[in-house]
Amino acid sequence: MIGKVISHYKILEKLGEGGMGEVYLAEDTKLNRRVALKFLPAQLASDEEFKERFKREAQAAALNHPNIITIHEVAEYENRPYIAMEYVEGESLKNLITKKDLSINKVIDLTMQICEGLAKAHQSGIVHRDVKPQNVLIDKDDRVRILDFGLAKLKRDAMLTQIGTTLGTVAYMSPEQTRGEEVDHRTDIWALGVVLYEMLAGQMPFKGEHEQAVIYSILNVDPQPMLDLRTGLPRELGQIVYRALAKDPGERYQLMNNLLVDLRQLKNELESGITKTMLTKEKPSPSIAVLPFNNLSADKEQEYFCDGMAEEIINALTHLEGLRVVARTSAFSFRGKEIDIREIGRKLNVRTVLEGSVQKAGNRIRITAQLVNVADGYHLWSERYDRDIGELCCPEDIFAIQDEISLAIVDKLKVKLLGGEKAKLVKRHTEDLGAYNFYLKGRYFWNRRYEGGLQKGIECFQQAIEKDPLYALAYAGTADCYVLLGHYGWLPPKEAYPRARAAAEKALEIDDTLAEAHASMGWIRTFHDWDWAAAENEFRRALDLNPNYATGHEWYAVHLGNIGRLDEAIAEVKRALELDPLSLIINAIEGLAYTWSRQYDKAIDKCRKTLEMDPNFLLAYLFQAWAYAAKGMWEETITSAQKAVTLSGEGPFALWTLGIAYAMSGQENQALKMLDRLDELSKQRYVSPYCKAMIYVGLGDMDQAFDYLEKAYLERESFMATINTLPFFDNVRSDPRFKALLKKIGLEK
Repeated sequence: MIGKVISHYKILEKLGEGGMGEVYLAEDTKLNRRVALKFLPAQLASDEEFKERFKREAQAAALNHPNIITIHEVAEYENRPYIAMEYVEGESLKNLITKKDLSINKVIDLTMQICEGLAKAHQSGIVHRDVKPQNVLIDKDDRVRILDFGLAKLKRDAMLTQIGTTLGTVAYMSPEQTRGEEVDHRTDIWALGVVLYEMLAGQMPFKGEHEQAVIYSILNVDPQPMLDLRTGLPRELGQIVYRALAKDPGERYQLMNNLLVDLRQLKNELESGITKTMLTKEKPSPSIAVLPFNNLSADKEQEYFCDGMAEEIINALTHLEGLRVVARTSAFSFRGKEIDIREIGRKLNVRTVLEGSVQKAGNRIRITAQLVNVADGYHLWSERYDRDIGELCCPEDIFAIQDEISLAIVDKLKVKLLGGEKAKLVKRHTEDLGAYNFYLKGRYFWNRRYEGGLQKGIECFQQAIEKDPLYALAYAGTADCYVLLGHYGWLPPKEAYPRARAAAEKALEIDDTLAEAHASMGWIRTFHDWDWAAAENEFRRALDLNPNYATGHEWYAVHLGNIGRLDEAIAEVKRALELDPLSLIINAIEGLAYTWSRQYDKAIDKCRKTLEMDPNFLLAYLFQAWAYAAKGMWEETITSAQKAVTLSGEGPFALWTLGIAYAMSGQENQALKMLDRLDELSKQRYVSPYCKAMIYVGLGDMDQAFDYLEKAYLERESFMATINTLPFFDNVRSDPRFKALLKKIGLEK
């Protein structure tokens, strides 16, 4: 072929060949430019299926995108189809990986470009199906070009291969692709996950001595954690890779653009210095999640004993310096689910997981515990404890058994995890099993963050106090319910906050070392007293007492956001997520923190991810609506606000959010209807003046808005603490009335 002139292309040299074609460098004599000519191999030229697939490559690649190779022409020469395409001077991504000089920033930049190109293909109904480093070129300007759409599948095309046939390069195939199943765009997301892993770790995530061994690995084996292979990787980058490599397509990123959003967010955080690495040159810090112990007994009441065992171990481990312990909320969310320990470890971002079981038979009780290494699923330690419980049935005896065995387990764990540091169990806050169970139920309802749940939480905490009047944690739980009822306008502030303060003070009177109670007081000092220095002291005291208290970090983040220390607020909420990664409210608060800092795309995406965890979580819709509104995305704002209104049972704060959306989008009549609805609602329950003020802000009636804001100030409305942060006030910050309000609240000197 060298030296031949085909049409107006003069063949200069052969560049390479593969299963779907031979590629030559040629001179376009008409336009005086170099091009690449790709010919279907001669032995396949008579195969109609391959000819059709070859033509589809040209159709698929003709997408006019800067990250996809440009197609100039499709023609035939001596009955052999060929494609004339852009010639790119550079090197393949495979060569770059082989050199092992890819920085994290460069990996992210290259992956983002691949995402953008594939996203364009997916939007056009095209699935590449053979994404791999060999099919990605990097030009001299570091611009990515995706090529070889020879296996691409167009939505409009009939299937050209029989069911059960696999196409592509085995090492980069998705599980569904290896099984010969029908695939969609998520197979490209998986393949890009493999490429990203390879760029970062310098090796393939799924390996084997032959193709069937690789396929087995893809279907059944989890990749070695990247933190074992490379230092200095951002934790969030590892989470992105593992989500892309979820074996179940439903658990993967559902759109290439979603993956792109996460990469952009991470890039911004790296540039701002917010993101912390998950591995440095020092030994990685140990971390653990304690799962609820399985009840193997016929007696379902034994569940309380099982939970108590895990709870005591969590409490004890929390006080070991240098050990990160996942909060109970996240760890217990896996109860009853058949999920591999390694997958749980990855979702919770821990290196070890403790699981156990309790079995009671007659007068004997057997407790087993196993410490599992997330990296490979192997046991690091296991032990069995048998006890003769005789006729023991009182709470004191049950707690004594929990204490004895928990201490024994912690003693073993401290050696395995921390090299022998001394540990002690936290002081038990009640000896009444019934009170303890009511407390656990109260925290469950409190975590739901809706009016009925908070009221139910108070009932449970009061029942706990009735059983044990000196149960400090139950008083702290009561305080936490009242502060949120007051904060979100479900109770008048002058009713909610005094009750919250009385409960928090009682908790501290019983036990001044209780982190939960100090955090409760920090919230009261922030949102009711507007005493910013005192609030700071309370939050710092709480976190000094218990650095692993996730809610303490979350509430401290909110305090920091209110006073304008936004970078610190985001860092603090991220610390809370490290401790309680599956907490709905902490995930939603991270979204709110991005709204404070005017990073609206991040805020929207974080709220979306929270709603993927629970599609009925009220506050995620509310915070998402605020971010949409700040971007002027009114249709999306109204949709999110309407969902919040429904979930809240027409709660005042959801109604004002919908009202301000109508007002700011020019739907004045609808906004006025929301004001009327708030008037009607005020005849039945408390409605904060702040709610009406916000709708008037949206309508641009600032006289009315400031009148209601002044009333809200006099009623010590919680949300007055947020006015220096929420974007709705950005247009009135120069108004002297606004500055006067800030000064009275203590947010401006």
